[in-house]
Amino acid sequence: MSSGNIDRIPVNQLSDRYQLARSAVYKRMSDLGIEREKIGNRAYVSQAQVKLLDELHSFIKVGGNVAEFIERKGLNRGGSSADSASKQSSGRSSGKSSNLALNQSDMVKLISAIAAEMSTKLQPALSTRDPLAYYESLEKAARGGWKLRTSELADLLKLDPKEIDSYGQTFYEAGFVFNRAGYRSGGEGAWLVSKR
Repeated sequence: MSSGNIDRIPVNQLSDRYQLARSAVYKRMSDLGIEREKIGNRAYVSQAQVKLLDELHSFIKVGGNVAEFIERKGLNRGGSSADSASKQSSGRSSGKSSNLALNQSDMVKLISAIAAEMSTKLQPALSTRDPLAYYESLEKAARGGWKLRTSELADLLKLDPKEIDSYGQTFYEAGFVFNRAGYRSGGEGAWLVSKR
């Protein structure tokens, strides 16, 4: 009987294991198609399921996401990896697990499609901005003697902040002179704008 307990881990211990909220653990389990085994009032997962959760956790810690992990592990292709990771005693449970993974994969695709559609809807609004508006902003900054942050200047000039920092103390762009003038809060460089 004790060997049975070693093969299973209570689900309520997973929050501490991954330092995540309980809802986040359940979300990951759901995404992976992992079904809990209920014994009395407690829910358990198998060692194979925990191994899969461990792999996902490590993958996320290095910058990956759940969808990429599922794709790399092949969990969305008929659920074969999900089935082997969630060894259930009943064949019907395994079938539910693969259907769940398939439905979640479809849901991820749907959400991605919606996000892409929203992005394309927003692009025309952004592209209809006046392309010369940044000149007005630079004029205001020059007249007011304002010191712009590197990030603000990068946004106006559509340059990378690192590129601006690499220019040294002074650079010229679009008829304006930009002189480094100390630092703003947060340690970001400050630039004084003037007309050429």
